[in-house]
Amino acid sequence: MNIRRVPYDHPDAVKLNDEVQAEYHVRYGDGGDATPMDPADFRPPNGIYLIAYDENDTPVASGGWRTQNANGEGNRDGDAELKRMYVIEQMRGRGLARRILAALEEDARAAGRLRMVLETGTKQPEAIALYTSSGYEPCEPFGYYRFHEDSRCYAKPLQQPTA
Repeated sequence: MNIRRVPYDHPDAVKLNDEVQAEYHVRYGDGGDATPMDPADFRPPNGIYLIAYDENDTPVASGGWRTQNANGEGNRDGDAELKRMYVIEQMRGRGLARRILAALEEDARAAGRLRMVLETGTKQPEAIALYTSSGYEPCEPFGYYRFHEDSRCYAKPLQQPTA
């Protein structure tokens, strides 16, 4: 796999985003994730967006992080919010999401972010399994869906506490 940084509005990112939105609609019946996002959110130093390409240069997985600080939606100063983690169906079960997650965590850590946070839903058990097995723990609700009953929020420290 070749993992590359791309702009959030890159044609391959748009294609994968359309696919994940369609999957959210199937799972939740709500037309997809309505969280406001801007391509500038994923431009360094505010964050990054990654796509994994297979040996044929086909985009097969994606994910990004964006800076969040204390706001009216429950974020804390120093947060890096994980967004649009997705692996196309025929490539699932090969560790791609875990590789992208690790790369995103490392980048956010290097950027000085304090914790990685994410919001997922009860109808995405494989996502919950990935995150909990990667050291994420339930946290206070945040973000666009913080009051939705199917929403689940998780966080993982990115920096070691100083003594």
